[in-house]
Amino acid sequence: MSGYIRTMRDLEAATYGGNAPFGSAIGNDILKGAGAVIGLHGATHGSGNTALSGTASTNLTSLYNKIYGQKVWSMINQEINALSILPKRPYTQSGWRVMTNRPIGGSSAAFGIGTTSYSAGSALDAPNADELGGVDENHSLDSTGLQSVAPEYTTLYMTPKIVAHQFDYSELAAEMAKIDDGIGDLRALVREDMGKLHAEVQSFMCVMGLENYDKLSGGASTVTATGSDSEYPNIHRNYTSLNKIVSSSAELVALCDSSILETQASQATLPLPIVQLYGGTNRQLASAGTATASFMDAYVNYGGTTTSYTSGNVRSLTLSLLNTTVQNLRTNGGTPRVILTGYDTIQAIADLLQSQERFLESKEIMPSHNGVKGVEGREVGFRVATYFDTPLIPSKDMPKTGAGATLSDMLFLDTEHIWMSVLKPTQYFEDGINHGNPFGVGVLGNKGLFRTIGELGCSFFKGQGKITNLK
Repeated sequence: MSGYIRTMRDLEAATYGGNAPFGSAIGNDILKGAGAVIGLHGATHGSGNTALSGTASTNLTSLYNKIYGQKVWSMINQEINALSILPKRPYTQSGWRVMTNRPIGGSSAAFGIGTTSYSAGSALDAPNADELGGVDENHSLDSTGLQSVAPEYTTLYMTPKIVAHQFDYSELAAEMAKIDDGIGDLRALVREDMGKLHAEVQSFMCVMGLENYDKLSGGASTVTATGSDSEYPNIHRNYTSLNKIVSSSAELVALCDSSILETQASQATLPLPIVQLYGGTNRQLASAGTATASFMDAYVNYGGTTTSYTSGNVRSLTLSLLNTTVQNLRTNGGTPRVILTGYDTIQAIADLLQSQERFLESKEIMPSHNGVKGVEGREVGFRVATYFDTPLIPSKDMPKTGAGATLSDMLFLDTEHIWMSVLKPTQYFEDGINHGNPFGVGVLGNKGLFRTIGELGCSFFKGQGKITNLK
């Protein structure tokens, strides 16, 4: 049946005119100069085409202009989910104090019970069961069973990181873009795309894999240093990755023994970019291949052995792995408020639940900014998949840790205790000849700059979790 618009060619024919029926080889025409009738998407490149023969000169290509339009479409995914989910706080202090040990009972999630007596004058990590604080009537002070005890504290600090991206464009390019079939305002276009890049890079920094901390300046693939901070100047300038914050000494040993991190004979001294966090080196290994438990250890479910990250030990994702991780984090005192992972892992979870006739639930998330939340009932939220009421947020840049891993890692974040401190929010700067100041930039053109200053912080490591080494 003729007269219907079925394709883009039909739509162009109806819009621009033409004597042939919709869909025919010589329809879809636009009248050009010199009496030439030339199609928009066909019959344009020479005298051999029957649609052009006898109409004018045999060389008509110069009379044809493709119509591009001013809109530039991005073919690149530049999502910033990892950066967006982190609470933003003003950078008001450079450090914070944390309690690392109870006055009695140790530092583990479970209260420690043992045989240590008050009279021993020890740290009382494992006190006698009858010396937990129950005393006699009129019990003497500073005597057996009632002596002064105190918690243990330490301090952490972080340095704001400067993230900046610069671009420039000439005066001539800006003016030429406004004529012919140009894009119009070149400055606005490039500024928009550079702004997206600036955000995307910050989001990538938030989830960068641990193996990237094991590279020398310049991209060398083999570590030759023995921990010298000066040999790793560039990596410290980025935001600290969530994958570094949510890690443990045991995971570092497994990464070393699986040759994912450095493979020196002595693993007791790992490069500082790997072990140093907020001014402390508590994740430094006690000796070659030996982990030392630390208050800075997050819960990392990777397989549990020093060779778990080798290709033969990759694990299949199961609901048991998910449930065990959530259970252990809650036991540690954490409350997983968001699960950050890749699209592939979210699909794998959905497949697991569907096989048991269960399905991912959806939940409306209310965005907040500086503590101000949207109002329920208004169109200000968005719906995401959840697992046990915990939102599953996808990140295209989530790494796959493990020699044989094919599924993205999963980060279980308690966002009450992990955040991004912002010293200077993202700002855009521009100067140059269009502003009457070519001397400021030193060229007959213009320069633009996006800049953000901040850093990621964490005040409770054991409440953060991670599942890696998945297929």
